[in-house]
Amino acid sequence: MGRRSRKRAGAAPAAAPTGPRTAAGPHAAPGSRRAPMAEAPKAPWSPFPLVELCVLFAIVLIVLGFVSDGPRRGALLACGVALASLAGLEIAIREHVAGFRSHSALLAGAAAVVVVVPLFFLTSLPQIVLLAAGVLVYTLGFLALRRAFQAKTGGIGFRA
Repeated sequence: MGRRSRKRAGAAPAAAPTGPRTAAGPHAAPGSRRAPMAEAPKAPWSPFPLVELCVLFAIVLIVLGFVSDGPRRGALLACGVALASLAGLEIAIREHVAGFRSHSALLAGAAAVVVVVPLFFLTSLPQIVLLAAGVLVYTLGFLALRRAFQAKTGGIGFRA
């Protein structure tokens, strides 16, 4: 066991910092790594909760897929997961383009999937070629998306 620290008798308590709040505060300093929620980009359909309704519908589809039997089970699960993924992807695109949060890896992965999945189903390319195409699309997409985010935020590579 280590020693426990004790307050000294007569020592003044540490003064709370009175300066500007840290990057985690509601008004983060420009160039900080923490994106304040006040800067979150609004959707073009802002008052209408379209993304939230899509996620709710996706959850309903997934639950129906789990509790049902028969040939529609897979379709319900696949549609639910696809709808939830599209709703999340829309938010990621909006936040990334606005410079609110960096989603370079997620968006580059989505681009790689969009390229590789049709190639898999529509061609008879070997898997190593598909893997190479996916890695190439991911790498180029990641670099381009990271540069675009840095240009939007003044040099910051990512924001949490």
